[in-house]
This record gives sequence, C-alpha cells and structure tokens, in this order.
Amino acid sequence: MIKLSAREISLIVNGSLHGDENILVTETPVFDSRQAKRGSLFLALIGENNDGHNFISGAFENGAVLALTTKKVDQPCVVVPDVMQAISDLAKFVRVQLGELKVIGITGSQGKTTTKDLLNFILSSVDQTVAPIGSFNNELGVPLTILQCTEKTKYCIVEMGARHIGDIAALCEIAKPHIGAVLKVGNAHLGEFGSREAIAQAKSELITSLNSGGTAILGTYDQFTPLMKVNDGVDVLTFGERSECNVRAADIEIREGRPHFDLVTKDGRAAVGMRLVGLHQIPNALAAAAISSALGLSVDQIAGALSMAELASKWRMEIFESNDRLMINDSYNANPESMAAALRTLALFAQERGGSAWAVLGKMHELGPSEISDHAAIGKLVNDLGIDHLVTISMPAYATELSEKSETKVHEFSNKGDAISLLQEIQAGDVLLIKASRAEHFEEIAQEIVNNWQTGAGKKDEE
Repeated sequence: MIKLSAREISLIVNGSLHGDENILVTETPVFDSRQAKRGSLFLALIGENNDGHNFISGAFENGAVLALTTKKVDQPCVVVPDVMQAISDLAKFVRVQLGELKVIGITGSQGKTTTKDLLNFILSSVDQTVAPIGSFNNELGVPLTILQCTEKTKYCIVEMGARHIGDIAALCEIAKPHIGAVLKVGNAHLGEFGSREAIAQAKSELITSLNSGGTAILGTYDQFTPLMKVNDGVDVLTFGERSECNVRAADIEIREGRPHFDLVTKDGRAAVGMRLVGLHQIPNALAAAAISSALGLSVDQIAGALSMAELASKWRMEIFESNDRLMINDSYNANPESMAAALRTLALFAQERGGSAWAVLGKMHELGPSEISDHAAIGKLVNDLGIDHLVTISMPAYATELSEKSETKVHEFSNKGDAISLLQEIQAGDVLLIKASRAEHFEEIAQEIVNNWQTGAGKKDEE
C-alpha cells in the first residue's frame, strides 16, 4: 500500500479521526487481527458471527497503528458509518494515485482463479505484480487487492465475481481495469441470475467498463462471450481452439493427465507442456496468454512461464498419490461445466493407469430450477465416460438416469463418514476424484483420505 497518514485516510473516507493525525499507515489493510503487522490498518468489520471491534486490541498488539471502525475505541481510529464503503473509497483514491498501474480484470463462470494464478506467474516473471490469494473476488477482495499495490507495482490482477447485475460494474468503478477478460458464460449462479442471458449481462459489465485504449479479452467457449459489445477505441483479442482466434492452442495432447499444445499468437508459435492437470486448463492458459500478449510479452516468454506454472490455489485439481493410488482433490467448488471437465480428467487418468475410476460427488449449489436435471446429466456423463464407481453424498439426483444395467456402480450415502469407509477399498492403480460445491466442504473427505493413505503407507514401510 502507498503510505498514508491517519489524517489523509480520515479525509479520503470522510471519517472522524480519534488519535494522532501523523500516524503513518504503511501496510495493506487487514480484517484478521492475526495478520496485522507493523504499520497495518485494521478493518473492524461486523460479520454474522464476529464483530471486528472485539479484535482491535489483538491487531494493535501485532503492530496495527490505526483502525477503521463504526464507533470510537481506545486505540487510534477513524470512525465511519460503513467500514466496507470506507475501504472502497480508500481503494478508489489509491487507484487514482497509481495512474500508471496496469489493472487486469478477470471474470467468468469458471476458471477465474486458475487463470489469475497462471497470469500472476507469467507477469511476476517480468515485473512486480499483485494478485489476490485464493478466490478473493468480491466487494472486499477487490479493494484489498488494489490496496496491496505500491508505486513500484506494474501489474495488478483483479478477480471479479458477481451474484447480481451491477456487482461487476461496481467493482470496475474501484479497479478501473485497462484489460478485461471474460472467460466463459456458464451455469454457475444460475439460480440467482435466472438465465444464462442474465449471467452474460453481468459478466459483460467488465467489458463495457473499458475505456478507449483498453483491451477486451474474450473466450470462444460459449455463445455469449464472443458477441459482447465493446466501447469505441477498445481492442479485442479472442482466445480458444478455433483457427480464427487471435490466441489459440494447436496440436493438443494429454500426457499423464496434463495438457501439451502449441501456443499460437501474432508473434508466432511455441510449445507448452503444462504441469496443471486436466484438459480444461487449456482455456485458462489461453486466457492468461492472451492477456500477456496484449501487455507485450512474447510467445516464447508466455509459453515458457505456462510450462513452469504450478498449482497456486488450494483444492483445485490437487494431486495426491500414495502406494500407486491417486486422488484428484477438486473440492473448492462445482458447477455443471467444471464437474464435467473434472470427470473427463478422472477418466483419462484411470485409462492411462489401468485402474478403476471413483467419482465422489456432492451437491452443486445455486442451479435454480434445473438442479435435479443438471445433477442427473452429470450422473449420466459418469456412466458415459466409463467411470467405475459413483459415490454420492446427500444428492440422489445424480443416479436419476442410471439403471441397474448401467456399467457404473452407484454408492449412495447420507454422510461423509460412511463414504470414507467405503473408499478404503481403493486399490493400487485406482484414481479418485473429490468434487462438490464449496458449501459441502468436501475438502474434509480429501483430507481424511490423505490421512488414511499416509497412515497406511507408514505401516507398510514398517513391515
């Protein structure tokens, strides 16, 4: 964060300062008192379960020098009616001060976080880059990402999520992106938006926010994104696997579950061998490549970085292997598109290894009226892909279209513990996928399996 005095902050957020006006904030704001360090600004946010005002003392003990609060406290503070609005105002101010900063906004129904991580890896190899950790893409995450930047930061990557029309437009008012990338319009949050057309409208707010001289990066993986309208003077780069795309993948192969392809841009062609797992990583890589190309990086620079990039955010196609058993932990979130992609990866791994494929699936949330049919379609895909075992927890709809004659064996459970007990049957050569929406907390299953496999491996070593 750029250095600001307590007085400057109070004026920016139109708050009431209580304490020394010369206090200097030098570190990015935090809302977790444990993350405070010398020079931090602490945000006293009030949530469903906690009131940040109760943790101010702890934040100051860890080095915080000023707090944004909604009431006067014993420590130096700036009192405002709404801390969230204040942090937004502060981020807008900092964004204006950092006029040369290149801000890249990324949105889409799936792939935002992985694309952000890949882009961060590429850009960090050439200059100072700021990107959020994990999936920090809302009205709090975006301002805090901007506030991480300093005068030395060249690139700032901002992930933008939306649950309502207008959400992304509001985030763009803060971030003022120079480049906006829409990856794909899918069914994620369909229950909240009501239609894919409404989802497309929400995502397109990133593109319409771009001013003359900016660049729109548009995926070609759905019917809506390539047709998004741009303002006058905004350049457009498309990415995908079609020959007409500005940035594309050619000669695609999958080796040990990992994509290999030739990256083709206006600058030429270069080979990419990704370390990330899954065919669905190709669109994410191409989006990051298109953004990097728009920023002036060469095809060789981009391809080299993509081939070196490792998984940066947890519970997204994480691989764990023990005694020739392999688990794919993709438990961070799920929607029909990402579920299908993960299942195809599972099938490829099992085919290569010669073992059985196990899909452990939980509920996909926020699908609206299509919830039952969407789950049933995934269950049918499991069978069509030749996956040997479908393990469902509290979601019988997956098996709606499967009969006793189906090749896939279905195991239905009402709780995680019983499912974990069954999964002790996994043999050498088998491959296991763990996936559900975030609210299902399927990382608990993945962790229990890791613990069991590690314990078993330890016992085997002792024998």
